[in-house]
Amino acid sequence: MPKFSHLLTTRFGNAVAVNMWNPYTWKPAPAQAGIIPPRLKGAKRWQWGAAPKDGFHVLRHTYASIMLEAGESVVTLARWLGHSSPAVTLGYYAHFMPEAGSKGRNAIDGLLGSSADQCASRNSPDSPQG
Repeated sequence: MPKFSHLLTTRFGNAVAVNMWNPYTWKPAPAQAGIIPPRLKGAKRWQWGAAPKDGFHVLRHTYASIMLEAGESVVTLARWLGHSSPAVTLGYYAHFMPEAGSKGRNAIDGLLGSSADQCASRNSPDSPQG
């Protein structure tokens, strides 16, 4: 695995501990913007009513889904995310690939010269289904 830099670090250059970042830095920002509910009165500083899905990790999912929708390779994305295999990546993000298969269809259409007016309808005498 190639060496990488952390997006967020402590003042000493170490990785930020997610159990500190989420409740003390991340969640106050979307709460102040009205995106997630504010912390309940009397709750400890680390206690939030917002679901875990509203944590900082959501940015990782956002990044991955944008990359797949833009047509990035699942193999490449799996490597970037540190997944053990592309199958893991597909398990999480396949639903973000609505155009999956369109490149293959377009390639075959181009090879065969297919267009809508050349296709025989199902009930046409030219159709193999007759």
